[in-house]
Amino acid sequence: MNLKIWTPLTLVTLAWNLHGGDWDRMKAIVPQGYVCHRAPGPIRIDGQLDESAWQAAAWTADFRDIEGAAQPKPTWRTRAKMLWDDDYLYVAAELEEPHVWATLTQRDSVIFQDPDFEVFIDPDGDNHEYYEFEMNALNTVWDLFLDKPYKDGGKAVNEWNIAGLKTAVHVRGTLNNAVDLDEGWTLEIAFPWKALKEYAHRPAPPLEGDQWRMGFSRVEWDIEIKDGRYVKVPKHPEHNWIWSPQGIIDMHRPERWGYVQFTKGAPGTVQFRRDPAEAARDTLMGLYHAQRDFQAREHHWATSLKELGLKEVSSPGGTPSIRMTGEGYVAEMTVKVDAGKSEVWCVRQDSKLWRKPGP
Repeated sequence: MNLKIWTPLTLVTLAWNLHGGDWDRMKAIVPQGYVCHRAPGPIRIDGQLDESAWQAAAWTADFRDIEGAAQPKPTWRTRAKMLWDDDYLYVAAELEEPHVWATLTQRDSVIFQDPDFEVFIDPDGDNHEYYEFEMNALNTVWDLFLDKPYKDGGKAVNEWNIAGLKTAVHVRGTLNNAVDLDEGWTLEIAFPWKALKEYAHRPAPPLEGDQWRMGFSRVEWDIEIKDGRYVKVPKHPEHNWIWSPQGIIDMHRPERWGYVQFTKGAPGTVQFRRDPAEAARDTLMGLYHAQRDFQAREHHWATSLKELGLKEVSSPGGTPSIRMTGEGYVAEMTVKVDAGKSEVWCVRQDSKLWRKPGP
């Protein structure tokens, strides 16, 4: 694959010899961005988005298939919006649906077995220590914590609960009634900063301009009506409709989630800005995927870019380097960010991505 990435002072062109195109598909999709404004007052969590604060907040782009434009447009519209204050991060969503149904009533059930709405939060964008949340139209929730993605050996901690969580659902129609047509359902979630701060490793609530990595997903199932009841169509996989497409059927790729930028500015007064290190992050994640492919093929980690199959480098100061560790490797790359400032970005074999001060 070719990684052609522009940073303010650096052009990096990396050509890898790889098997498979997962990373090619993923990196071709630019993560979505959203400006999250401060709420002017307390938000009433009742599932209805009729308050003036919600009316002023912008919607996200309509959700698309998790794989992106290569797959058909979702059948029903889904969109979300966000607000924040000193105590909570608020998420609201609108899900169009002519047949609103749900069956699961026990907290921490596998909620995506019903149609659901999901939220993923990685506060510091390091691909590790992130939160997953799911809820259905019965307002049953599943909250869990992951130390790292499943593909890197991560394990879900189902026992982790979001203390102080508030949720509500409003059904625009009738729930679990197969003889009529519905409009859909709306929901509200209030995530307490006190709970999110546990693994944030940064201020919570955020500072002005801070960006958190977040993903939103909707799971939908093909159904048919039998004897007046909703029944899943056998052997039909679920649909995954999400805010910022992943390029692969796997929500546990935090590096492809969207960016949520926090501000105290009034709606419409602050523009979203791209992460100045976004290109470097993509370069390092490309190297991570190249290493995974190499290790699967050769049964050891590559010790240099040349061994990985790098054909061409054109980069005054921005080429990644690899050093070996007792656990695997660390790849590093110097990045020019704001005027006169540089950072060193790093990734290791389990996809953990972090920054440290530049030279």
